[in-house]
Amino acid sequence: MDMIKLDESSRSRGNEAADPDYAGFIQSIKKSTGIDLAQYKEAQMKRRLTTLRNKNGYPTFDAFYNAMMVNKPLFYEFLDKMTINVSEFWRNPNRWEVLRDTVLPGLSAGRSRLRVWSAACSTGEEPYTLSMILADQGLLQHTYLLASDIDEGALAKAAEGLYLDRSLKDVPADVVKRYFTPEGVQFRFDAKLKKAVTFKKQNLLLDPFEDGFDLIVCRNVMIYFTEEAKHALYHKFAKALRPGGILFVGSTEQIFSPSQYELEPAETFFYRKKA
Repeated sequence: MDMIKLDESSRSRGNEAADPDYAGFIQSIKKSTGIDLAQYKEAQMKRRLTTLRNKNGYPTFDAFYNAMMVNKPLFYEFLDKMTINVSEFWRNPNRWEVLRDTVLPGLSAGRSRLRVWSAACSTGEEPYTLSMILADQGLLQHTYLLASDIDEGALAKAAEGLYLDRSLKDVPADVVKRYFTPEGVQFRFDAKLKKAVTFKKQNLLLDPFEDGFDLIVCRNVMIYFTEEAKHALYHKFAKALRPGGILFVGSTEQIFSPSQYELEPAETFFYRKKA
């Protein structure tokens, strides 16, 4: 298994000195689930999880952990808080326009099939945005479109395909009309496009990646990881791309010195794997 190897001993000793209760929680979660909270920025993660723990009435992280192990809804709430499942269709619309008008035409030229991956896809808005763009360009039927996330609850919401109108605020009106059906105060995503997406559970920090992708989209996720974890993940993403493939990152996630990952700038927040 392609695991990220970090020198965590010094970090763990520091955690134990500062807060042995939280350090023990990190160790217990990793042992039972494979999720390594030490690879997330500690101040942000601890603050979010302390809020969740207190909301549910547990005085210590040890008590919170023990409760999660017997209470599945509480565990899913932990995953939801840990992964910050906040997403929208067409988030940062001008970047999706660049993908539609410039990046995808270049990737698809002379190719009979595309391999596209939405990594850390949350509740489905990102891969479904991809499916709409691909469908409008006549590419969806010739595309393997993978979407993965660590949170089973988020994946279940994605599979349901039902969204509040606030998630659609950046979607062009004509696209909403084509691919969404009003259902009470919510909107149902097009069933045919939904079937074109392959969802799977995946821990980016632990699990191996598929490879040969033309396009990998991983946006607004890397900001939560430590620098060591980000460095290892960029190497894994680059390895998963075919030569000439594109990595599309979030608007606060510019990659400095992309050449160390065998990447080069293609467009703003788009990076091409060197041939």
